[in-house]
Amino acid sequence: MDVRKGSNLKLTVLERLLVLRLLPRQGNLTTLRIVRELERELSFSEEEHAALQFVNHENGSTTWNAKGDKEKDVEFGEVAQKLVLEELVAAEASGEQFPIGILSICEKFEYKPEDADGTP
Repeated sequence: MDVRKGSNLKLTVLERLLVLRLLPRQGNLTTLRIVRELERELSFSEEEHAALQFVNHENGSTTWNAKGDKEKDVEFGEVAQKLVLEELVAAEASGEQFPIGILSICEKFEYKPEDADGTP
């Protein structure tokens, strides 16, 4: 698992929602502070909410107005990148089935499936 020194990634609305879902819910205090910072960075402003017009459906899905979908530049430090990659590795290793939208996140974080099984 290769972690870069920190980088800014342009993320779509879907990618932001998927990364928010990937973030760990527990860890040491330092990890939790980084997760909290990332959650703030990935969250949506009042203006974004107005433009996107989010709708939460009974089946648990969320839709939004695609015309308001603009990429946001999100900074990921080394630890934040490692947290996301570790969650991808854990999900892959456990056999979790990913939604198709996760592919772009894997590409942006340079995640490779072999990271999960330990083979080069």
